[in-house]
Amino acid sequence: MMMNPTNLLTGLVKIYSPSQQERDAVNYLVAQMNALGLRAFVDDAGNAVGILGEGKRDIVLLGHIDTFHGYIEPRIEDSKLYGRGAVDAKGCLATFVSACARVGAREGVRFVVIGAVEEEAATSKGARYAITQYAPQFCIIGEPSGWDRITLGYKGRVLVDYEIAKAMTHTASGARAAAEEAVAFWNRVSQFAAEYNRDQPRVFDQLDPSLRALNSHDDGFTDRATMRIGLRVPVGLTIEQVEQQIAQFGDGATVAFSSEEPPFRADKNNALVRAFLAAIRGAGGSPAFTVKTGTSDMNIVGPAWGCPIVAYGPGDSALDHTPNEHLDLAEYARAIQVLAQTLRIL
Repeated sequence: MMMNPTNLLTGLVKIYSPSQQERDAVNYLVAQMNALGLRAFVDDAGNAVGILGEGKRDIVLLGHIDTFHGYIEPRIEDSKLYGRGAVDAKGCLATFVSACARVGAREGVRFVVIGAVEEEAATSKGARYAITQYAPQFCIIGEPSGWDRITLGYKGRVLVDYEIAKAMTHTASGARAAAEEAVAFWNRVSQFAAEYNRDQPRVFDQLDPSLRALNSHDDGFTDRATMRIGLRVPVGLTIEQVEQQIAQFGDGATVAFSSEEPPFRADKNNALVRAFLAAIRGAGGSPAFTVKTGTSDMNIVGPAWGCPIVAYGPGDSALDHTPNEHLDLAEYARAIQVLAQTLRIL
């Protein structure tokens, strides 16, 4: 007997699972998938994995089970489920499980549902491990798009850590303090982005810098400043190009880069996209494509697998990481219907 999808999702949202604290949620999802007839287990990366069917063709449905930090008391109000992860992205993951259970095993194909760990962290541990275990014919990433839209691409990302140390000088000396050097570095990064964006009217095509942290201190002898900058990198720029340019702005500081994820945009002329378009129209929707300015596990697995890939799931991504995160349960039900029909077509 199929578990009520709302109960499945509510149970998952009730288990707080920020990055690197996913195990209780993973165990819950594995138990529920086993009860629904999937062969479910915890893999060596800590992911929750459920496999339905046998065959040479794999359709991987890769969601993430970790959430942004900050607990929100789960509740259902006005047919909306409030709670951390309801949108980003336990709603998507529960959609995957419920749709597979509804479709059932199909000859010659394996549905592989993965609740990946550490997607919200820079490590992306779950997705990176999945790359080594599967070679799917099709892949669906669990990220909120709305029930009638599919996501084709994400910007890339790189983090920049800046540090400078200078001998102390008197404020009347005219020498720039470490904090001023850091601000000058930030201004040069901002100017570089502004110059690149001058001929890029679409936000998805722009280079977006953000100042994450800035600190300065001294011990009476050495003046220090540290800064972290995040950059969202569009298709058309490589991470290497961005790093090479920014490294030139250091002027005696230490500049280090991390969390490099290349931008990625998928093709829309393939059987996976056509199946989604047909399923959305069959459910009474007018399908549309979207691209996102953030990153997802699509950035990790898309280039590695090279198969048709989209991101799909219920919810409004504007609610990601917010204190008001909630999912409309009617939309959740509609997304399950659409995904189940997509899997039947495939």
